[in-house]
Amino acid sequence: MDKELIIRSSSEDVDFALLKDGKLIELHKDEDSNDFSVGDVFIAKIRKAVPGLNAAFVNVGYEKDAFLHYHDLGPKLPSLLKFTKSVSTGKLKDFSLKNFPFEKDIDKNGSIADVLKSNQSILVQIVKEPISTKGPRISSELSIAGRYIVLVPFSDRISISQKIESKEEKDRLKRLVKSITPRGFGIIVRTVAEGKKVAELDKDLQNLLSRWTAMCKKLHKAHQPSKVLGEMNKASSMLRDIFNDTFTSIHIDDETLYYQIKDYVQEIAPNKESIVKLYQSNVPIYEKHGIERQIKTSFGKTVSMSKGAYLIIEHTEALHVIDVNSGNRSNKANNQEDTALEVNLIAASEIARQLRLRDMGGIIVVDFIDMTNAENRQQLFNHLRDEMSDDRAKHKILPPSKFGLIQITRQRVRPEMNIKTKEENPDGIINGSEVEAPIGLVQKINHDLEQLLKKDYKKLTLNTHPFIAAFLTKGIPSVRSKWFFEHKKWVKVLPRDAYTYLEYHFFDKNGKQIK
Repeated sequence: MDKELIIRSSSEDVDFALLKDGKLIELHKDEDSNDFSVGDVFIAKIRKAVPGLNAAFVNVGYEKDAFLHYHDLGPKLPSLLKFTKSVSTGKLKDFSLKNFPFEKDIDKNGSIADVLKSNQSILVQIVKEPISTKGPRISSELSIAGRYIVLVPFSDRISISQKIESKEEKDRLKRLVKSITPRGFGIIVRTVAEGKKVAELDKDLQNLLSRWTAMCKKLHKAHQPSKVLGEMNKASSMLRDIFNDTFTSIHIDDETLYYQIKDYVQEIAPNKESIVKLYQSNVPIYEKHGIERQIKTSFGKTVSMSKGAYLIIEHTEALHVIDVNSGNRSNKANNQEDTALEVNLIAASEIARQLRLRDMGGIIVVDFIDMTNAENRQQLFNHLRDEMSDDRAKHKILPPSKFGLIQITRQRVRPEMNIKTKEENPDGIINGSEVEAPIGLVQKINHDLEQLLKKDYKKLTLNTHPFIAAFLTKGIPSVRSKWFFEHKKWVKVLPRDAYTYLEYHFFDKNGKQIK
């Protein structure tokens, strides 16, 4: 399994594409205008407590107040409030917490009105970015993420990632971390810490403590509300969270960003520094790696898959619905049950990819093709779980229902990635109308051609709009040439001026249109 990270920079933002064996699985954008990223810490003001919701609305500087629920306060809230007040007024200059007297924990079933008051200053962290009409979701249980560990102020707990399976390794890490953890702080050990030495863990810890100290120094003069600790830039935070030995290359088209990332990789994985490469070519970096083509064909309502199958993805306010279709594929399987299983397994892999690619969250209902065999349903469920095991977002998958439905809940902390794949109609018949992108239309033609060639048509002619005809026949090698090398059959392409942009038809050797 090869993983590549392709980074495209422009004057306003930076785009990140994560490829797995050449296939696009994640797409991210780092915009300068995004002042409310997950992980940012703000010194904020309580606007008002709402006992009916057992929550408070907090002014963090966004156009809509952030939402802080009682369960997101954390048990150490009184200690945090006392510390924030002491540092902000300049009375406390030791930020280490080793001599700081902790207050009594709040009641886990208490009321928001008992612990927070209007106009009170509070340190909060963004846990969910503003989505749609809602302001950011926040927590006052702070954490600062590093490469191997997460630092949790006002805590004494040491937790180990559940993805580390070995009990001996868990015990070893717990023992090492316990020996270096300063008083007043808790530690969460991340999965990538498996097998690491105490020196590497301590280096990460000291870096996080430095960030904590830098944040505390800002509090004294910071106006409220304002950001006092920003999450590191998107490139570094992505590498921090996903980088591992399976990465084979990181391509960047901006020299400044290239040196920043090279330095960061040299710091976290010195033996992998050579995989960071500066891209220098007249061909745009996304075009070179086939990402633009994958974006155009992956974000529409209909998503094509191998063997003629396809997905229909619908969005509603409450949930996402995905319908699995077998298409008009030829049935090479022995029976309908085998066909359904084959298509469902292909669809499960693509659905796992689509959830990460679009960053879909909330409730997702998938209507797979019905299967009567219980073993097949279990195989599908296990396959979907395996395919989603790499997904960093928290998720839960329920077993298939008797109707063939699988329900998934997936954490959503950022707005869903929604890319426009349609383009202005070049026919100009209807002003302002939009049509499918040419690359999407060509994919449909490819699919139809494969189905026809399976039916053993000896001679085929394709009639299509002049724009599309030119796209298929021009260039070396042309799309039509690729068809010939793949299928060993020549397809005649005729441009038709009378056709609309999306119109195309296949004809047999007798000139009869094939339905």
